[in-house]
Amino acid sequence: MNEHMRNPFKEALAAGQPQIGLWLSLAEAYTAEICATAGFDWLLVDGEHAPNDVRSILAQLQAVAPYRAQPVVRAVEGSTALVKQLLDIGACNLLVPMVDTAEQARAMVAATRYPPEGVRGVGSAIARASRWNTRTQYLDEANAEVCLLVQAETATALRNLDAICAVDGVDGVFIGPADLAASMGHRGNPGHPEVQSAIESGIATIVASGKAAGILTGDAALARRYLALGARFVAVGVEVSLLAQATRRLAADFGLGQDSAADGRSGY
Repeated sequence: MNEHMRNPFKEALAAGQPQIGLWLSLAEAYTAEICATAGFDWLLVDGEHAPNDVRSILAQLQAVAPYRAQPVVRAVEGSTALVKQLLDIGACNLLVPMVDTAEQARAMVAATRYPPEGVRGVGSAIARASRWNTRTQYLDEANAEVCLLVQAETATALRNLDAICAVDGVDGVFIGPADLAASMGHRGNPGHPEVQSAIESGIATIVASGKAAGILTGDAALARRYLALGARFVAVGVEVSLLAQATRRLAADFGLGQDSAADGRSGY
């Protein structure tokens, strides 16, 4: 792979270097660029739960491109057509939610690879990913450039974790605490001891397989715990939550309470 085709995030995971990230859910290129100046290793552009579409994701990729933080894009679902669009706009690090089986994982690997290794549609001449055909070796090198991360976030996925980790082409497995907690009967309580035990066991399984383990938590102590267990890509906050916390704290410092649209003052 030539220098122009390097994927620093994928290389860091393969080398076992912990990558500290931040979740981006505001769906705005301007705030994404602000966050990119902070110095995180990676930034997750959330296409699953944030109000993003392909164009807003593209704008955020463009906004963070000059900075060292590597963008990871979470698709809304594991759809071959959606994956193709995200790859074509230049997302080379993908996080695919709700992967419960090895079969689903293999389908996602195929979606990220050009034939004959996969089923990705060939349209690179009109795609940002190839710099509109100025990256003349793109078709030959793109398969190796993509970093595919899949989310194991149900009890079913954890039962199938060994098989998911064994899928060639899966670079990492991300454990989703919130959905896992709900799947285990502890909705809204990812800190429940049973959930935490499952998470730690899952991280151990992923690490033992040689794949990169990932997770999100806003609890700094817990993030350090996961890193100590061998997790390699850990998101330590969400920019929406950071904004909400800071603004509410500032208001509280001046004796102001939380506002509510229900009081009729919102104007909407």
